[in-house]
Amino acid sequence: MKTLSFAALLLTFASPALADVLTLAPADPQPDAGSLTSGLAVSYAYPGKIRTLADAAAALEDAKAGPALPGLSYLDTEEGELTMTSTSQNKVAAAITGYIRFEAPGTYALDVWSNDGIVMRIGGQQVALYDEVHACESAGVQEVEVPQAGWYALEATYFQRKGTACLLMDWNVGGEMGPVPDEAFAFTQ
Repeated sequence: MKTLSFAALLLTFASPALADVLTLAPADPQPDAGSLTSGLAVSYAYPGKIRTLADAAAALEDAKAGPALPGLSYLDTEEGELTMTSTSQNKVAAAITGYIRFEAPGTYALDVWSNDGIVMRIGGQQVALYDEVHACESAGVQEVEVPQAGWYALEATYFQRKGTACLLMDWNVGGEMGPVPDEAFAFTQ
């Protein structure tokens, strides 16, 4: 099943300067509330070799849909635990799609943590890029301008090579960083 043609495109964009504030584009049209399911859609591939996002994108050409992610709050696993909702602990590539809801316009700080690689786009802007094998670390805080309340498209390519795994997303609400609640994510089936 060819799940994401955007995966290769994500890798062609230059990394944004983390100091620049990026203006996000709301989904247009906004998804109908009746068509949304809580969480994020995910497809998985299990390549024999994976060290980069390019390896992940290539593997995802043959990805299979997996159980939806409730959100992006996957703390660093213990050795032997499965990566997110996949069927493996190691050598996992994931294509994640859906929407994130911002309840109010304004400037937000987003912080995406991963173990290992991640590239994420929200509202047409690349907000996270960390293309190497590493422990659970931040891709760097990115400020974004949200012009209006509503749903914004979210697309991500993620990979986990070996050892432990994590994928987390924090944002600032009320001036403090904290996890993005699962209720802020949805996807269409």
